[in-house]
Amino acid sequence: MKRTFGVIGLAVMGENLALNVESRGFPIAVYNRTYEKTEEFMNTRGKGKDIVGPRTLEEFVQALDRPRKILVMVKAGGPVDAVIQQLKPLLDEGDMIIDGGNSLYDDTERRTKELESTGLGFVGMGVSGGEEGALNGPSLMPGGTESAYRELEPILTKIAAQVDDGPCVTFIGPGGAGHYVKMVHNGIEYGDMQLIAEAYDILKFGLGLSNEQLHQIFAEWNTTDELNSFLIEITADIFKYKDPSTNEYLVDLILDSAGQKGTGRWTVLSSLELGVPIPTIYAAVNARVMSAYKAERVAASKELNGRAIHYDGDDAASFVNKVRDALYCSKMCSYAQGMALIAKASAEFNYNINLPETARIWKGGCIIRAGFLDKIKNAYLENPQLPNLLLAPEFKQSILDRQEAWRDVLILANKIGIAVPAFSASLDYFDSYRRSRLPQNLTQAQRDYFGAHTYERIDKPTGEFFHTEWAGVAN
Repeated sequence: MKRTFGVIGLAVMGENLALNVESRGFPIAVYNRTYEKTEEFMNTRGKGKDIVGPRTLEEFVQALDRPRKILVMVKAGGPVDAVIQQLKPLLDEGDMIIDGGNSLYDDTERRTKELESTGLGFVGMGVSGGEEGALNGPSLMPGGTESAYRELEPILTKIAAQVDDGPCVTFIGPGGAGHYVKMVHNGIEYGDMQLIAEAYDILKFGLGLSNEQLHQIFAEWNTTDELNSFLIEITADIFKYKDPSTNEYLVDLILDSAGQKGTGRWTVLSSLELGVPIPTIYAAVNARVMSAYKAERVAASKELNGRAIHYDGDDAASFVNKVRDALYCSKMCSYAQGMALIAKASAEFNYNINLPETARIWKGGCIIRAGFLDKIKNAYLENPQLPNLLLAPEFKQSILDRQEAWRDVLILANKIGIAVPAFSASLDYFDSYRRSRLPQNLTQAQRDYFGAHTYERIDKPTGEFFHTEWAGVAN
């Protein structure tokens, strides 16, 4: 019997997506570059399921029903291109390849054009949710050949996470749209994680709270409309976990040097190219880079004396609530920046991305799923031309009501010497965005002085440029 769906690459995500597809009633074929991995899978997790594991790529392709639907789950970059080149001569017109890895959207643009010109379909699909999401229902962000997506839709809607308003999948747009949205999703994730880390830093080392207290605080925060989310939920769990071999809290034993796989950096680079400010996300990426300088930081800590890290206020419980409010305001800035970047890319690249649907499909399965995504979806439904989430009535009032607490948290962090780059960047974003006049009039004067770059005047028509011979002005 021919198989409905094929999966190439049996690492963690590939295995779990394969099992997800099969569990939804679709017979599948799997293939791995090393047959030993296929054999191991077939003898363990795939045993007794409606799965075949051919030894060769040719046998794998022939096992699939037409039009063939092949999900590629290999490392981004060269390995994806290599698999595509191996598949191309084996496929027929109308067959389709899905890249489910974290590929750079530019690469997906190129691959889509290349394969569509040969009569094949190509779908670049962001997949979020990690191992558990892949197995039980991820958030899926497919873009590329729309006709290919329509063929895949009956399968993708079954394997995606299911929420109150439908499956967490939608066609994002042509070309690299799907991988672009996944890239920005990851950028928002970077911002969200760094903000949570900074809240932890203030509570743990500023207020001196125990891990048990932190567990209770984050568990309580996860019950609120503002902070209910997957990342807050797992953070609460992390604080209560003890290492079995030492009986110490595991979080305290983990090296404070964070890794990254590139999507956060790509988000920052794209924002610079498109001219969209995303300071919270940039600060989060930079914080991970700084964390890698562990040896230098240890040495510097012995030489650079700062303020003692200690909170000397009277009401620690009240300050915990201020940290909660600051975290919510800053998180909204991270999401606002990400959505603004997606909107600009959509217009620039003709993706025609549906922002309410983008927020909707993040409600389940993905890492940044959060209770307020419904509010984000509704904000764009109510005002499709909304330039920034901070201007949506509900979010605007929420931040205005909490901004004093937000500012108090930053004042304390600076006073006692705890770095809060993402909190600071978020507040700076809010304060810059809300001001009708910024000091860049001076910047323009400087540029005109040393480089004759010209400037516009507020008392003259827009689009009229001037230059001044500044050095010749009399005292």
